[in-house]
Amino acid sequence: MTRPLLLALGLALVLLPTSTKATGGVSFVNEGVVDAPIEAVWKVLSTSDGYKILGPALADVDLRLGGLIRSRYGKDGTLGDADTIENVILAYEPPTMMAIRIVKTPRMFPFKEAWKNTWTVTTLKPLDGGRTLVRAASLGYGIDDESVAMRKFFEAGNQQTIQSIQKHFAAGK
Repeated sequence: MTRPLLLALGLALVLLPTSTKATGGVSFVNEGVVDAPIEAVWKVLSTSDGYKILGPALADVDLRLGGLIRSRYGKDGTLGDADTIENVILAYEPPTMMAIRIVKTPRMFPFKEAWKNTWTVTTLKPLDGGRTLVRAASLGYGIDDESVAMRKFFEAGNQQTIQSIQKHFAAGK
């Protein structure tokens, strides 16, 4: 697998996030601890019902090499329509790693070109006390204006994702 093939919507599923800038500021990492065992966090990434915890109203995860993760934030449509987000699964190793990249954005996505060069690798590491360290590395961001704006968009979006995961596991689910 080559680096240009890896990309996706940044998935940061953590309680105590930090963001670290890579050399040149062209990628970022969100990481933190989720108060849940690795198997439970893996289910969030790898199942249709689990993926909805990240925020989409509709989701379908086809967990296989080359499978799609399709999601839609609005309930008023159907998966596969013009507002569906599609990520291809580039690699995975249950329950510790999944690499994805965007292959289709929703019709109103404001960043028309920058997403085409990005990918996300999410890794999970079990910690003492049934907790999990989640690390989502978002890579491939350029330094042009559109890429910089998209990076800011996904950094903020990852914060919302973190809050969703935090609430889900804090509720004892």
